[in-house]
Amino acid sequence: MAQPELRNPRRLSTPSILIALIVLIILVVISTVLLFGARADFAFPGNPVEPPGEAEPPPGPAPVTPAPVEPFWPKAPLITRPRQVKGIYLTGHTAGKAHFEELVQLVKATELNAMVIDMKYDDGKLSYPRTMVPWAEAAGALGWFIDDPAALVARLAEEEIYPIARIVVFKDKTMAKHRPELAVQNSWGGLWLDWGGNYWLDPYNKENWKYVVALAREAAEIGFREIQFDYVRFPSDGNLAAAVYPARDDTPINQVIPAFLRYARASLAEYGVEVSADIFGLVPVEPGGMGIGQHLESIAAEVDIICPMIYPSHYSPGNLGLPDPDQAPYDTVYRTLQVGRSRLEQSGLNTVVRPWLQDFTIRHVYGAAEVRAQIEAAAALGYNEFLLWNAHNYYHRGALRGPGK
Repeated sequence: MAQPELRNPRRLSTPSILIALIVLIILVVISTVLLFGARADFAFPGNPVEPPGEAEPPPGPAPVTPAPVEPFWPKAPLITRPRQVKGIYLTGHTAGKAHFEELVQLVKATELNAMVIDMKYDDGKLSYPRTMVPWAEAAGALGWFIDDPAALVARLAEEEIYPIARIVVFKDKTMAKHRPELAVQNSWGGLWLDWGGNYWLDPYNKENWKYVVALAREAAEIGFREIQFDYVRFPSDGNLAAAVYPARDDTPINQVIPAFLRYARASLAEYGVEVSADIFGLVPVEPGGMGIGQHLESIAAEVDIICPMIYPSHYSPGNLGLPDPDQAPYDTVYRTLQVGRSRLEQSGLNTVVRPWLQDFTIRHVYGAAEVRAQIEAAAALGYNEFLLWNAHNYYHRGALRGPGK
Protein backbone atom coordinates (compact mmCIF):
# COMPACT_ATOMS: atom_id res chain seq x y z
CA MET A 1 0.00 0.00 0.00
CA ALA A 2 1.29 3.41 -0.91
CA GLN A 3 2.23 5.54 2.05
CA PRO A 4 0.27 8.78 2.45
CA GLU A 5 2.16 11.79 1.32
CA LEU A 6 3.68 13.74 4.25
CA ARG A 7 3.62 17.52 4.20
CA ASN A 8 7.12 18.95 4.53
CA PRO A 9 7.17 21.40 7.46
CA ARG A 10 8.42 24.87 6.78
CA ARG A 11 12.04 25.11 7.83
CA LEU A 12 13.06 27.95 10.15
CA SER A 13 16.04 30.03 9.27
CA THR A 14 18.95 30.39 11.70
CA PRO A 15 18.13 34.09 12.47
CA SER A 16 14.54 33.13 13.31
CA ILE A 17 15.73 30.49 15.79
CA LEU A 18 18.04 32.98 17.49
CA ILE A 19 15.26 35.55 17.80
CA ALA A 20 12.93 32.95 19.31
CA LEU A 21 15.56 31.93 21.87
CA ILE A 22 16.17 35.57 22.86
CA VAL A 23 12.42 36.15 23.34
CA LEU A 24 12.17 32.99 25.46
CA ILE A 25 15.06 34.09 27.71
CA ILE A 26 13.48 37.54 28.19
CA LEU A 27 10.17 35.94 29.19
CA VAL A 28 11.89 33.68 31.74
CA VAL A 29 13.73 36.65 33.28
CA ILE A 30 10.51 38.68 33.53
CA SER A 31 8.68 35.74 35.14
CA THR A 32 11.44 35.26 37.69
CA VAL A 33 11.44 38.95 38.63
CA LEU A 34 7.66 38.93 39.06
CA LEU A 35 7.79 35.76 41.16
CA PHE A 36 10.37 37.06 43.60
CA GLY A 37 8.84 40.51 43.56
CA ALA A 38 5.65 38.99 44.93
CA ARG A 39 7.72 37.50 47.77
CA ALA A 40 9.65 40.66 48.54
CA ASP A 41 7.43 41.80 51.39
CA PHE A 42 8.48 38.85 53.49
CA ALA A 43 11.88 38.07 51.97
CA PHE A 44 15.31 39.04 53.18
CA PRO A 45 15.87 41.84 53.77
CA GLY A 46 12.14 42.59 53.66
CA ASN A 47 11.18 46.21 53.95
CA PRO A 48 12.16 47.16 57.49
CA VAL A 49 13.78 50.42 58.41
CA GLU A 50 17.44 50.67 57.53
CA PRO A 51 19.91 49.61 60.23
CA PRO A 52 21.84 52.44 61.88
CA GLY A 53 24.93 53.40 59.95
CA GLU A 54 23.53 52.58 56.50
CA ALA A 55 21.11 55.46 56.16
CA GLU A 56 19.30 57.96 58.31
CA PRO A 57 16.06 56.36 59.59
CA PRO A 58 12.89 58.00 58.30
CA PRO A 59 11.07 60.29 60.74
CA GLY A 60 8.12 58.91 62.61
CA PRO A 61 7.11 55.24 62.76
CA ALA A 62 8.57 52.56 60.54
CA PRO A 63 7.05 52.48 57.03
CA VAL A 64 4.16 50.11 56.51
CA THR A 65 4.89 47.21 54.19
CA PRO A 66 2.01 46.52 51.78
CA ALA A 67 0.63 43.01 52.03
CA PRO A 68 1.16 40.78 49.00
CA VAL A 69 -1.79 39.98 46.77
CA GLU A 70 -1.86 36.42 48.06
CA PRO A 71 -0.47 36.32 51.63
CA PHE A 72 1.88 33.44 52.31
CA TRP A 73 0.43 33.03 55.82
CA PRO A 74 -3.29 33.25 56.64
CA LYS A 75 -4.60 36.24 58.57
CA ALA A 76 -3.49 35.78 62.16
CA PRO A 77 -5.88 36.01 65.10
CA LEU A 78 -5.40 38.95 67.44
CA ILE A 79 -4.58 37.53 70.86
CA THR A 80 -4.94 39.91 73.78
CA ARG A 81 -1.96 40.32 76.05
CA PRO A 82 -2.61 39.12 79.60
CA ARG A 83 -2.23 41.79 82.25
CA GLN A 84 0.57 39.72 83.75
CA VAL A 85 2.34 37.27 81.45
CA LYS A 86 3.24 33.98 83.13
CA GLY A 87 4.67 31.44 80.75
CA ILE A 88 6.66 28.31 80.07
CA TYR A 89 9.24 27.45 77.43
CA LEU A 90 8.49 24.94 74.65
CA THR A 91 10.86 23.60 72.02
CA GLY A 92 9.54 23.31 68.49
CA HIS A 93 9.56 19.54 68.96
CA THR A 94 7.31 19.76 72.01
CA ALA A 95 4.98 22.23 70.32
CA GLY A 96 4.65 20.16 67.16
CA LYS A 97 5.51 16.55 67.90
CA ALA A 98 5.57 15.77 71.63
CA HIS A 99 3.55 16.57 74.78
CA PHE A 100 1.98 19.84 73.65
CA GLU A 101 -1.54 18.85 74.69
CA GLU A 102 -0.33 18.01 78.18
CA LEU A 103 1.15 21.49 78.53
CA VAL A 104 -1.99 23.14 77.19
CA GLN A 105 -3.89 21.48 80.03
CA LEU A 106 -1.24 22.62 82.53
CA VAL A 107 -1.65 26.22 81.41
CA LYS A 108 -5.46 26.05 81.57
CA ALA A 109 -5.38 24.53 85.06
CA THR A 110 -2.95 27.03 86.59
CA GLU A 111 -1.98 30.69 86.73
CA LEU A 112 0.03 30.23 83.53
CA ASN A 113 -1.22 32.01 80.42
CA ALA A 114 1.63 32.05 77.89
CA MET A 115 4.03 29.87 75.94
CA VAL A 116 7.47 30.82 74.63
CA ILE A 117 8.01 28.65 71.55
CA ASP A 118 11.20 28.13 69.56
CA MET A 119 10.97 29.51 66.04
CA LYS A 120 14.73 29.74 65.45
CA TYR A 121 17.03 27.49 67.44
CA ASP A 122 20.54 28.20 68.66
CA ASP A 123 21.93 26.06 65.83
CA GLY A 124 20.26 28.38 63.32
CA LYS A 125 17.56 25.94 62.28
CA LEU A 126 13.92 26.99 62.07
CA SER A 127 11.27 24.84 63.71
CA TYR A 128 8.95 25.00 60.68
CA PRO A 129 9.23 23.72 57.09
CA ARG A 130 8.50 26.72 54.86
CA THR A 131 9.49 30.36 54.96
CA MET A 132 9.30 33.57 52.99
CA VAL A 133 12.89 34.40 53.93
CA PRO A 134 14.98 33.08 51.00
CA TRP A 135 18.27 33.23 52.92
CA ALA A 136 16.96 30.74 55.48
CA GLU A 137 15.81 28.41 52.72
CA ALA A 138 19.11 28.68 50.85
CA ALA A 139 21.07 27.97 54.03
CA GLY A 140 19.15 24.76 54.67
CA ALA A 141 17.66 26.18 57.86
CA LEU A 142 14.15 24.78 57.40
CA GLY A 143 12.95 22.43 60.14
CA TRP A 144 10.13 19.96 60.50
CA PHE A 145 8.95 20.10 64.12
CA ILE A 146 5.98 22.44 63.65
CA ASP A 147 4.21 21.48 60.43
CA ASP A 148 1.96 24.57 60.39
CA PRO A 149 2.97 27.39 62.77
CA ALA A 150 -0.05 29.49 61.77
CA ALA A 151 -2.37 26.64 62.80
CA LEU A 152 -0.45 26.36 66.07
CA VAL A 153 -1.00 30.05 66.83
CA ALA A 154 -4.69 29.69 65.94
CA ARG A 155 -4.94 26.83 68.44
CA LEU A 156 -3.28 28.94 71.14
CA ALA A 157 -5.78 31.70 70.41
CA GLU A 158 -8.65 29.27 70.95
CA GLU A 159 -7.18 28.27 74.30
CA GLU A 160 -6.47 31.92 75.22
CA ILE A 161 -2.74 31.21 75.52
CA TYR A 162 -0.45 34.12 74.70
CA PRO A 163 2.12 33.17 71.99
CA ILE A 164 5.73 34.36 72.26
CA ALA A 165 8.27 33.51 69.56
CA ARG A 166 11.79 32.74 70.74
CA ILE A 167 14.36 33.68 68.10
CA VAL A 168 18.04 33.03 68.69
CA VAL A 169 20.08 35.85 67.18
CA PHE A 170 23.85 35.51 66.83
CA LYS A 171 24.53 31.89 67.80
CA ASP A 172 23.93 30.24 64.43
CA LYS A 173 26.10 27.54 62.87
CA THR A 174 23.68 26.98 59.97
CA MET A 175 24.04 30.44 58.47
CA ALA A 176 27.70 30.64 59.48
CA LYS A 177 28.48 27.56 57.40
CA HIS A 178 26.38 28.80 54.49
CA ARG A 179 27.77 32.34 54.52
CA PRO A 180 31.10 32.14 56.38
CA GLU A 181 31.91 35.76 55.57
CA LEU A 182 29.07 36.76 57.94
CA ALA A 183 30.50 34.77 60.86
CA VAL A 184 33.05 35.39 63.58
CA GLN A 185 36.48 34.37 62.27
CA ASN A 186 39.43 32.76 64.01
CA SER A 187 42.65 34.77 63.92
CA TRP A 188 44.47 31.49 63.17
CA GLY A 189 42.25 30.85 60.16
CA GLY A 190 38.76 29.50 59.53
CA LEU A 191 35.63 30.13 61.55
CA TRP A 192 35.83 30.73 65.27
CA LEU A 193 34.29 28.11 67.58
CA ASP A 194 33.24 28.48 71.19
CA TRP A 195 33.96 25.75 73.72
CA GLY A 196 30.75 23.99 72.78
CA GLY A 197 31.73 23.77 69.11
CA ASN A 198 29.27 26.47 68.05
CA TYR A 199 29.69 29.09 65.34
CA TRP A 200 28.55 32.67 65.83
CA LEU A 201 27.41 35.37 63.44
CA ASP A 202 29.23 38.69 63.63
CA PRO A 203 27.07 41.08 65.72
CA TYR A 204 28.64 44.05 63.94
CA ASN A 205 27.45 42.86 60.52
CA LYS A 206 24.15 44.50 59.61
CA GLU A 207 23.43 41.80 57.03
CA ASN A 208 22.98 39.50 60.03
CA TRP A 209 20.64 42.04 61.60
CA LYS A 210 18.49 42.07 58.48
CA TYR A 211 18.35 38.28 58.32
CA VAL A 212 17.26 37.82 61.93
CA VAL A 213 14.75 40.64 61.73
CA ALA A 214 13.26 39.17 58.54
CA LEU A 215 12.58 35.97 60.51
CA ALA A 216 11.17 38.00 63.40
CA ARG A 217 8.81 39.79 61.01
CA GLU A 218 7.70 36.42 59.68
CA ALA A 219 6.94 35.24 63.23
CA ALA A 220 4.84 38.37 63.72
CA GLU A 221 3.09 37.72 60.42
CA ILE A 222 2.27 34.20 61.59
CA GLY A 223 0.60 35.65 64.67
CA PHE A 224 3.07 35.64 67.55
CA ARG A 225 2.33 38.66 69.72
CA GLU A 226 5.78 39.00 71.22
CA ILE A 227 9.21 38.46 69.68
CA GLN A 228 11.78 37.35 72.23
CA PHE A 229 15.41 37.59 71.15
CA ASP A 230 17.80 35.13 72.82
CA TYR A 231 21.59 34.89 72.48
CA VAL A 232 21.40 38.56 71.63
CA ARG A 233 24.99 39.10 72.68
CA PHE A 234 28.62 38.46 71.88
CA PRO A 235 30.14 35.03 72.64
CA SER A 236 31.00 34.42 76.30
CA ASP A 237 33.19 31.32 76.24
CA GLY A 238 36.01 29.91 74.16
CA ASN A 239 39.28 31.48 73.09
CA LEU A 240 37.85 34.97 72.88
CA ALA A 241 41.26 36.48 72.15
CA ALA A 242 41.25 34.64 68.80
CA ALA A 243 37.76 35.86 67.82
CA VAL A 244 37.83 38.27 64.88
CA TYR A 245 34.78 40.31 63.87
CA PRO A 246 35.15 41.17 60.16
CA ALA A 247 32.56 43.96 60.20
CA ARG A 248 33.86 45.57 63.39
CA ASP A 249 33.80 49.35 63.43
CA ASP A 250 34.30 52.00 66.10
CA THR A 251 31.01 51.24 67.87
CA PRO A 252 31.65 50.31 71.53
CA ILE A 253 30.64 46.74 72.32
CA ASN A 254 27.95 47.86 74.79
CA GLN A 255 26.25 49.88 72.03
CA VAL A 256 26.15 47.16 69.36
CA ILE A 257 23.41 45.01 70.90
CA PRO A 258 21.17 47.96 71.84
CA ALA A 259 21.54 49.27 68.26
CA PHE A 260 20.41 45.92 66.88
CA LEU A 261 17.41 45.87 69.23
CA ARG A 262 16.50 49.44 68.30
CA TYR A 263 16.54 48.48 64.63
CA ALA A 264 14.53 45.30 65.28
CA ARG A 265 11.90 47.10 67.33
CA ALA A 266 11.41 49.78 64.68
CA SER A 267 11.18 47.14 61.96
CA LEU A 268 8.50 45.23 63.90
CA ALA A 269 6.44 48.30 64.85
CA GLU A 270 3.89 47.83 62.08
CA TYR A 271 2.80 44.50 63.58
CA GLY A 272 2.04 45.92 67.02
CA VAL A 273 4.10 43.22 68.73
CA GLU A 274 6.16 43.58 71.86
CA VAL A 275 9.91 43.01 71.77
CA SER A 276 11.78 41.30 74.59
CA ALA A 277 15.42 40.38 75.13
CA ASP A 278 16.97 37.61 77.22
CA ILE A 279 20.01 38.61 79.26
CA PHE A 280 22.41 36.78 81.56
CA GLY A 281 21.22 36.51 85.15
CA LEU A 282 24.22 38.45 86.44
CA VAL A 283 23.76 41.38 84.05
CA PRO A 284 21.55 43.30 86.54
CA VAL A 285 24.35 43.21 89.13
CA GLU A 286 27.32 43.67 86.77
CA PRO A 287 27.51 47.29 85.56
CA GLY A 288 30.06 46.69 82.80
CA GLY A 289 28.03 44.53 80.41
CA MET A 290 30.03 41.38 81.27
CA GLY A 291 32.10 41.68 78.10
CA ILE A 292 29.24 40.34 75.97
CA GLY A 293 27.54 43.63 75.15
CA GLN A 294 24.64 43.18 77.57
CA HIS A 295 24.57 46.46 79.45
CA LEU A 296 21.35 46.52 81.46
CA GLU A 297 20.24 50.12 81.02
CA SER A 298 21.24 50.31 77.35
CA ILE A 299 19.27 47.19 76.43
CA ALA A 300 16.28 48.04 78.63
CA ALA A 301 15.93 51.35 76.80
CA GLU A 302 15.41 49.57 73.47
CA VAL A 303 12.88 46.85 74.32
CA ASP A 304 9.45 46.48 75.89
CA ILE A 305 10.45 43.63 78.20
CA ILE A 306 13.79 42.53 79.57
CA CYS A 307 14.16 38.93 80.72
CA PRO A 308 17.10 38.16 83.03
CA MET A 309 17.78 34.42 83.14
CA ILE A 310 18.06 34.03 86.90
CA TYR A 311 18.92 30.35 87.22
CA PRO A 312 20.48 29.85 90.69
CA SER A 313 22.38 26.79 89.46
CA HIS A 314 24.32 29.02 87.05
CA TYR A 315 25.71 31.29 89.78
CA SER A 316 29.10 30.62 91.32
CA PRO A 317 29.64 30.26 95.07
CA GLY A 318 30.00 33.72 96.54
CA ASN A 319 27.90 35.49 93.88
CA LEU A 320 25.48 37.97 95.46
CA GLY A 321 27.16 37.31 98.80
CA LEU A 322 25.68 33.81 98.96
CA PRO A 323 27.81 30.76 99.84
CA ASP A 324 25.88 28.63 97.30
CA PRO A 325 23.22 30.46 95.27
CA ASP A 326 21.96 27.12 93.92
CA GLN A 327 20.76 26.23 97.39
CA ALA A 328 19.16 29.63 97.96
CA PRO A 329 16.61 30.09 95.16
CA TYR A 330 14.60 32.82 96.93
CA ASP A 331 17.61 34.93 97.90
CA THR A 332 19.29 34.52 94.52
CA VAL A 333 16.27 35.79 92.61
CA TYR A 334 15.44 38.51 95.13
CA ARG A 335 18.96 39.98 95.30
CA THR A 336 19.43 39.92 91.53
CA LEU A 337 16.16 41.69 90.83
CA GLN A 338 16.61 44.11 93.71
CA VAL A 339 19.87 45.45 92.30
CA GLY A 340 18.47 45.53 88.78
CA ARG A 341 15.37 47.41 89.86
CA SER A 342 17.46 50.05 91.58
CA ARG A 343 19.53 50.58 88.43
CA LEU A 344 16.50 50.90 86.18
CA GLU A 345 14.77 53.29 88.56
CA GLN A 346 17.86 55.50 88.73
CA SER A 347 17.91 55.59 84.94
CA GLY A 348 14.23 56.53 84.75
CA LEU A 349 13.36 53.39 82.78
CA ASN A 350 10.01 51.66 83.21
CA THR A 351 10.80 48.62 81.06
CA VAL A 352 8.85 45.53 82.10
CA VAL A 353 11.07 43.03 83.92
CA ARG A 354 10.02 39.41 83.44
CA PRO A 355 12.58 36.96 84.84
CA TRP A 356 13.30 33.49 83.55
CA LEU A 357 13.21 31.14 86.54
CA GLN A 358 14.66 27.68 87.02
CA ASP A 359 12.49 24.56 86.89
CA PHE A 360 15.27 22.02 86.40
CA THR A 361 17.96 20.36 88.51
CA ILE A 362 21.73 20.46 88.03
CA ARG A 363 23.11 19.99 91.55
CA HIS A 364 20.63 20.97 94.23
CA VAL A 365 17.30 19.24 93.59
CA TYR A 366 14.64 21.65 92.38
CA GLY A 367 11.09 20.62 93.10
CA ALA A 368 7.83 22.54 93.49
CA ALA A 369 9.02 24.34 96.64
CA GLU A 370 12.20 25.68 95.01
CA VAL A 371 10.33 26.83 91.91
CA ARG A 372 7.66 28.54 93.99
CA ALA A 373 10.30 30.26 96.11
CA GLN A 374 11.68 31.96 92.99
CA ILE A 375 8.22 33.11 91.89
CA GLU A 376 7.55 34.53 95.35
CA ALA A 377 10.91 36.31 95.46
CA ALA A 378 10.10 38.14 92.21
CA ALA A 379 6.59 38.96 93.42
CA ALA A 380 8.00 40.42 96.66
CA LEU A 381 9.67 43.09 94.53
CA GLY A 382 6.54 43.74 92.50
CA TYR A 383 7.49 41.56 89.54
CA ASN A 384 4.46 39.38 88.95
CA GLU A 385 5.39 38.28 85.45
CA PHE A 386 7.67 35.27 85.06
CA LEU A 387 8.78 32.53 82.68
CA LEU A 388 9.80 28.99 83.64
CA TRP A 389 12.63 27.20 81.86
CA ASN A 390 13.09 23.48 81.53
CA ALA A 391 14.97 22.29 78.44
CA HIS A 392 12.80 19.16 78.27
CA ASN A 393 9.59 21.11 78.91
CA TYR A 394 8.40 19.32 82.04
CA TYR A 395 7.16 21.61 84.81
CA HIS A 396 6.12 21.21 88.45
CA ARG A 397 2.37 21.62 88.73
CA GLY A 398 2.68 22.00 92.50
CA ALA A 399 4.69 25.22 92.09
CA LEU A 400 1.80 26.98 90.38
CA ARG A 401 -1.35 28.58 91.72
CA GLY A 402 -4.77 28.13 90.16
CA PRO A 403 -6.15 30.24 87.32
CA GLY A 404 -6.59 33.91 88.15
CA LYS A 405 -4.66 33.70 91.41
